[in-house]
Amino acid sequence: MSRLLFTLWDGGGNVPPVLGLAGDLASRNHEVFVLADESLGEAVSRSGARHVPWTTAPQRASSDPATEFVRDFEPRTPFGATARIRDRLIVDPADAFARDTTEAIRQVGADAVISENLLMGCQVAATSAGLPNISLVPNVYPGKVPGVPPFGLGLAVREGFISRFRDGAASRLGRRLWDSRLADVNRFLGNYGQPPLSTLFEMLERPDRVLVLTAAAFEPGGGTRVPANVRYCGPRLEDPDWTSGWSEPEGPGPLVLVSLSTTTQGQANMIRRIIGALGRLPVRGLVTTGPSFRPQGLDIPANVTVLDSAPHSVVMPHAGAVITHAGHGTVIKSLANGVPLLCMPVGRDQPDTAARVVACGAGLRLRPGAGTHAPPGALKGPLTDPPSRNPAGKMWEKKKTAYPEDTAVKEIETAAKSRQQQSD
Repeated sequence: MSRLLFTLWDGGGNVPPVLGLAGDLASRNHEVFVLADESLGEAVSRSGARHVPWTTAPQRASSDPATEFVRDFEPRTPFGATARIRDRLIVDPADAFARDTTEAIRQVGADAVISENLLMGCQVAATSAGLPNISLVPNVYPGKVPGVPPFGLGLAVREGFISRFRDGAASRLGRRLWDSRLADVNRFLGNYGQPPLSTLFEMLERPDRVLVLTAAAFEPGGGTRVPANVRYCGPRLEDPDWTSGWSEPEGPGPLVLVSLSTTTQGQANMIRRIIGALGRLPVRGLVTTGPSFRPQGLDIPANVTVLDSAPHSVVMPHAGAVITHAGHGTVIKSLANGVPLLCMPVGRDQPDTAARVVACGAGLRLRPGAGTHAPPGALKGPLTDPPSRNPAGKMWEKKKTAYPEDTAVKEIETAAKSRQQQSD
């Protein structure tokens, strides 16, 4: 038995896979602690782990959108949104996250620290304490990979000189954006006796293990060119703990599930446009809004049902298509059930996830601001052409054969056991 400390921030879709993994480890008789926002206290307890709240680091007090502290939906450009995440989650609070993690390590006597990959301060604290430093990526891998376009812009893989020039220019632009805070990060690292970075992206290469919770087959090149410390562990399919029951809407036509972000990302107008578009189609629309959007005042057509939540793992087998912001959890559940996707990415990892959906032939991509006529036109192919379901189903078959055991659990147990043996 090991004592394992997870660190987690309430960013919406990143929570279910991390808590699912924590719960699986708790069920194997490990003592599992999750250092996380107050808003996640009940979810942590239901997973079987023990909640340890942050004391000085920024956090959400509840699921109320007003308590969000990153607020990357406020800037009007993708670069501004990225800068918000860089400043408000990764760089500015790094020392607070490190201090809280250091204290939690002392309190629980941790054998290993498993951190959500954006929590740089927690990873630095783990290394400073001499513990296994394990980073969890709950979506696609964001680091530099040869032959793969730089993360953040949702660029498709292309061959030839022009594409290589495009990727090089995008990489330089992205590095300039992230590394504008490099001096601050290196001062922070120096305070903990750790060597400086030449670029902020080097933080992805420093953990002992980076466990990516998606299928390697979903990544360009099958995930074969990633750094040596990266392990693809396969996706996790947990629904959020706040989902409620569901019964299939009656009526003719295929079921179309609409699932946008569980956190506030300015999706209100997009939801309204999609609902209006579904009203003009011979389908049964099911729109799940999540905790960050309230549907009051919506003009809801007779063939559309709007719910706060529904268990997507239960809904997906009944769905003919899914319209989504391309959050990784919704996409992976769709792939698991062979359901074609219409992706309308807003930000964060969503453009890159949408690019992978298109690349594997499992769906289409639209701009989030697409007009009310765009979703009906884009849905005609997935709903009327059954072979369009096949690529998603084939993708999932690859996943099942590639991960016969829980690779993430095995990696964490191995690291913690090694630490215990060193201490004996």
